[in-house]
Amino acid sequence: MTRRVLRLLGLAALLPILAMAPVCAQALKGYVAPPAPFYAQPMDDSEAARLAARVREETRHAWRGYMKYAKGHDALKPLSAKPHDWYAQSLLMTPVDALDTLLLMGLKDEAAEAQELIATRLSFDHDMPVQNFEVTIRLLGGLLSGYQLTGDKRLLALADDLGTRLLPVFETPTGLPYTHVNLRTGVASGKVSNPAETGTLLLEFGTLSKLTGKPIYYDKAKRALVSTFERRSKIGLVGSAINVETGEWTDRNSHVGGGIDSYYEYLLKCWKLFGDEDCKRMWEQSVGPMNRHLADEVRDGELWYGHADMDSGVRGASVYGALDAFLPAVLALGGDIDRATRLQKSGQMMWRLHGIEPEALDYAKMEVVSGGYQLRPEIIESAYYLHHFTGDQRWRAMGREFFDDFVRNCRTDIAFAAIKDVRTMEKRDSMESFVLAETFKYYWLLFSPTAALDFDGVVFSTEAHPLRKTWKEIGRASCRERV
Repeated sequence: MTRRVLRLLGLAALLPILAMAPVCAQALKGYVAPPAPFYAQPMDDSEAARLAARVREETRHAWRGYMKYAKGHDALKPLSAKPHDWYAQSLLMTPVDALDTLLLMGLKDEAAEAQELIATRLSFDHDMPVQNFEVTIRLLGGLLSGYQLTGDKRLLALADDLGTRLLPVFETPTGLPYTHVNLRTGVASGKVSNPAETGTLLLEFGTLSKLTGKPIYYDKAKRALVSTFERRSKIGLVGSAINVETGEWTDRNSHVGGGIDSYYEYLLKCWKLFGDEDCKRMWEQSVGPMNRHLADEVRDGELWYGHADMDSGVRGASVYGALDAFLPAVLALGGDIDRATRLQKSGQMMWRLHGIEPEALDYAKMEVVSGGYQLRPEIIESAYYLHHFTGDQRWRAMGREFFDDFVRNCRTDIAFAAIKDVRTMEKRDSMESFVLAETFKYYWLLFSPTAALDFDGVVFSTEAHPLRKTWKEIGRASCRERV
């Protein structure tokens, strides 16, 4: 969050303790290495097609569970068969997040259900504060991709309404956004944020700007991204928490996990989508320090990314987890296939320790430090990107392993459930909207023919919403141009 801020709460208490211990670069007594990663039998196209069909049916299963037990609400609780809302009023998180997945998979009836729910029942006129970051990536991004795939102008109108209601978060001395805003009153709050929340807005706000002809959306989100970048340390790293009013770091721990992750992702992707040379420059000046100070090799050359002090680069916690697993995809998108491959193999080792990935792992000790599994998509996303760029069928074989484990451990009679702790596999009564937005989508794309989606014609947001360049020109001038 975080790629999501809420996803950090369990790990946050552990990090100060872990940071006190140096990274162990030697083999540990008693440690038994997991099975060799990656080298599985590749699959042929017919098996991949069968797997794509399985993913499609499991997506339908999850959607039907939502519609039967939680229709009109934000999410389904898949054990108790009850609805769950984030706030006092539903914002239809699951239908909005799921729409483009249902459309891409050709689930026409299900997509029509979601589209009609959104167009007729979604309103943002509520007197309640919401988290800007989550609402942006889930709702604004989902509405925009849904509009681009359907041409339904009602979705664009909802996106424009939401964008206007979110704009007050940017009214700070630094341009770094507040974390929350009241959708009706415009009162913004939350002055301590993080790079993911301040720097993961430009794909969505920028696309809204291009589609509506309103430069303010692009300008505000880009200023927030640039302001985050400009506050990097002398060695090129960013910290974990920042005061948006003063621009001062309140936590100088640097890493690539939740709270920072998608900041790096958007530096690269904003250049890919908008052709913004400033974004390209910021990415190029950030990826080197990230690789230099956060990349870590242990045992026999295993590649991981851990924690370090943003000013000195001194290593801290040897922690890598489910959210960090986005990085191979971004590295591959940036052209570093070798590093992406090595890191993805480490991710597979993490997965194999208990048959599904934990939220966080001490990779020096190969011990779980946060055992939950939230049905996250990032490791599947990276397998998809690597398969796209290399054509190597073994990435699909890796995805098959993940999908089989995912279904076996997380499927319920009505949907899919998160795991409390991968060491016990006890289920938790939660199915976040990103399961339909991201997890199922990346599994399906991994196994589907490349023609199922023009990879080079879209840029995926951090919520896996595919955004397309449908405007005529690149640059600020096109913001004023209606398409």
